[in-house]
Amino acid sequence: MWGLGWGPPTGALTLTALAEGIRSSQGPPLGPSSTGPPSEAQEPGAETELQAQTLTDSEAEPGDRTPDATAGRGPRPSHRAPEPAPEGPRQSSWEEGALSDLALYTAACLEEAGFAGTQATAVTLSSALEAHGARLEDQVHALVRGLLAQVPSLAEGRPRRAALRVLSALALEHAQDVVWALLPRSLPPDRAAAELWRSLSRNQRVNGQVLVQLLWALKGAAGTEAEALATRALGEMLAVSGCVGATRGFYPHLLLALVTQLHELACGVHSPDSPKAWAPSHRGPPHSHASCTVEALKALLTGDGGRMVVTCMEQAGGWRRLVGAHTHLEGVLLLASAMVAHADHHLRGLFADLLPRLRSANAPQRLTAMAFFTGLLQSRPTAQLLREEVILERLRTWQGDSEPTVRWLGLLGLGHLALNQGKVRHVGTLLPALLGALGEGDARLVGAALGALRRLLLQRRAPVRLLSRELQPRLPPLLDDARDSVRASAVGLLGTLVRRGRSGLRVGLRGPLRKLILQSLVPLLLRLHDPSRDTAESSEWTLARCDQALRWGLLEEMVTVAHYDSPEALSRVCQRLVQRYPDHMPGFLSQTQGYLRSPQDPLRWAATVLIGFLIYHVSPRGVNQELLKSLFQDLGQLQSDPEPAVAAAAHVSSQQVALLTLAQGRRRGPRLLRLPRRPARSVRPAPLYTDSPFQRRSLAGRWGCSGTH
Repeated sequence: MWGLGWGPPTGALTLTALAEGIRSSQGPPLGPSSTGPPSEAQEPGAETELQAQTLTDSEAEPGDRTPDATAGRGPRPSHRAPEPAPEGPRQSSWEEGALSDLALYTAACLEEAGFAGTQATAVTLSSALEAHGARLEDQVHALVRGLLAQVPSLAEGRPRRAALRVLSALALEHAQDVVWALLPRSLPPDRAAAELWRSLSRNQRVNGQVLVQLLWALKGAAGTEAEALATRALGEMLAVSGCVGATRGFYPHLLLALVTQLHELACGVHSPDSPKAWAPSHRGPPHSHASCTVEALKALLTGDGGRMVVTCMEQAGGWRRLVGAHTHLEGVLLLASAMVAHADHHLRGLFADLLPRLRSANAPQRLTAMAFFTGLLQSRPTAQLLREEVILERLRTWQGDSEPTVRWLGLLGLGHLALNQGKVRHVGTLLPALLGALGEGDARLVGAALGALRRLLLQRRAPVRLLSRELQPRLPPLLDDARDSVRASAVGLLGTLVRRGRSGLRVGLRGPLRKLILQSLVPLLLRLHDPSRDTAESSEWTLARCDQALRWGLLEEMVTVAHYDSPEALSRVCQRLVQRYPDHMPGFLSQTQGYLRSPQDPLRWAATVLIGFLIYHVSPRGVNQELLKSLFQDLGQLQSDPEPAVAAAAHVSSQQVALLTLAQGRRRGPRLLRLPRRPARSVRPAPLYTDSPFQRRSLAGRWGCSGTH
């Protein structure tokens, strides 16, 4: 086509002569001409001089090249199509077949030429494309399409590897044009495109330039098909181990770009080929935009030694959370926690990249940065990059935000900050925000505040007395909260508080903590039967802490109640409580009475049985008639309960109330007719309850009790 007789390849000399022949066949040179074809005796730098001469010629005509045609420039405008349209007759004279022939011929030369031939390849291809007189980027697109068409037909081994090196040589000079030429072919099932991306990734001289161009594509085409294509290409490149070194210069930036992209997709900005949901457990190659992003993120982490981060995310369901519309930020927090534990060498760079994003006008970018910032506060060295006062002020500012999600992240950040040694001196700043959040309507905010308070209690000099006083009016209502997660967290916080204050309780400390325990005792006993497994197990753990602190000696009985719904064990618990706290019996009974109207069958049954045993063990003087009358009425209504077990238990407990009322009447009879004083319980038969039909879901043997349900 260019008036040259192509013969057998002769190495670098053939490539250089080919470049000169192309120029001479096109008429006058575009710039200062070369001194002629080099000979075998030519100095080693001659080929480099020829390459520099070619680049000088290309810069002499700015109209033939776009201003951003080198590898280090920014993204193409998002409205530009990835494949440029032909431009009249000039494009028609330059057929893809001829370009494919040039690529294959050059590949054949590379088999002989080695490193010198690789350098000459860039000169040859650039000369051929520029000599045509059309836009250089259009010709690069045409040549890449030719390679895509020819590579699948090449035999495995040296021919195919040589052809792939042609693309790398071209990308060395025109990385941006090569990237944008390959992107439209990056969706499956085009295996040739995937092979070309991997070949670029293996070439240490060009993989960094190509990765930069793909990162620009991600930033400049948010939510478009080009972004999905760039993500898939990134996944192909990052899966190659030779690409690890190229990512180190901008690893944090690339990681944040991928995670932010998942947030944008979760918010509804999807590319045309992307479904709105994807399950990481699905078999086969992923095809959606979100799945490609997750796979690219996994490849980035794994390639840099973060395999444990990937494993932690899989075990915790973090990948599924990252792609969820309402769980994305939870996934970001899990990712940050995993990186704190297993990839701390990147935390400083991530922290530095996050700071400017915290004030971004783009909501997905800002919230993702906030979640990452919050998670990284778990790392003490990372948190020390900023002064404590600066971090606290930022988190307190988030507490005043109108968006509940921002307030939630701020509370989590306060909790993470409380874990760091020495931060307990900021308790005056932490407590008002945490205690105020306990009254929030959003379960995430209440849970975050409870978690932060529990972390605060883990400090060596935790303010146990202050927290006991502040939590006494706030914590008991949360033990009966309708939200399962809030109940479980509130019960766990109480257990932690008791464990930290048990030394004071053992020496007879009578203060807010003892009052809080007695105020919460009935809810804890009944929550052993909570339908929520987390709440039931948390109640069992907290009761064990209370038994240890107050020396009740009821650990075995409480464990038996928790795992077997044993009426006999519950009877022994009630007997001990009546002996230890006789003055609190009216309060215990009133509290239990409130659970008789619970919508949950296990709680109604447990409350009914608890009332029966408390009434059986209490003395006639310990309960007033008004309370007994109220209990008798409520238990009478429960005898028609739709749940047979509840109705049967209510019948037995109402008999105990009637017997205690009768015993009170006998004690109020004429003085001369009184019988000799005997224990009040001896004249009343013990209540007999059938086994509970509500099987406990907590694990047998957790507290040293063996057996099965």
